[in-house]
Amino acid sequence: MPFSRTFGRSLRPAQRRCPDAPAQRQYLTRVAAAAMTAAMLAGCASTGPQGQAFGQDPRDPLESFNRSMYSFNDGLDRAILRPVATGYQKAVPSPVRTGVGNFFGNLGDAWSFVNNVLQFKGEASMSSFFRVAVNSTFGLGGLLDVATEMRLERYKTDFGMTLGHWGVPSGPYLVLPFWGSSSIRDAAALPVDAYGNPLFHLNPDSHRYALYGLRLVDARARLLRASDMLDQAALDPYVMTRDLYLSSRNPGSGGDGMLDDDYDADAGALPDEDESAAAPAAAQ
Repeated sequence: MPFSRTFGRSLRPAQRRCPDAPAQRQYLTRVAAAAMTAAMLAGCASTGPQGQAFGQDPRDPLESFNRSMYSFNDGLDRAILRPVATGYQKAVPSPVRTGVGNFFGNLGDAWSFVNNVLQFKGEASMSSFFRVAVNSTFGLGGLLDVATEMRLERYKTDFGMTLGHWGVPSGPYLVLPFWGSSSIRDAAALPVDAYGNPLFHLNPDSHRYALYGLRLVDARARLLRASDMLDQAALDPYVMTRDLYLSSRNPGSGGDGMLDDDYDADAGALPDEDESAAAPAAAQ
């Protein structure tokens, strides 16, 4: 409708009838509801999924950056890593995957032994030492986790936890691209952890990188069920991931600085024949 005609009608009050009171109240109610909705949407634009502004958590002042890195890593995981890990889980028999996990767990125990010694933890150091000794000799180089059958506990730790044990603060929570949850302290400790991994000293390079890739895929396959539960249960997966990581890295949270074990508690035991037969049936 032309501009002049529109305003021409508004200037002729005799030709327009004033709305009755109920219609006017209904109109005002709709306008107020629209205004409230717009205000709520404007507020959500600067706050997190739970109504909390980014950076309000004192442990996570870099939340805006961390969320962007979390989204990047999650997209990469969904596009590449998760499908590869799912195919690995379906194609590789369970006993073989158990042996792969035991092998890398044994290498991790060797570095945990060094860090437990640096933290002056006698029981953890002795347990880590005997786990490596037993699994490397009687466990076919770590493919069998005989130490778990002998009730030798796994005390998994790293250099970041060693720094924390001696009073180095963790600093803000930090999400690293291609890596995931970390902190300023743990990120600074990563080069030392990489050097302490026995795989770092393996030659030729092609063998080392192949084992790195196998370890990554195997670790992701072991977390498939946990990530599915996280996607289904968490209102904000970022917050839950952050809180779980920070609680596991906090020496005062009851874990005495010990990291949660990435591997199953019964990782050393081969699955029973009944369980092996039941797994494909359950999948169907």
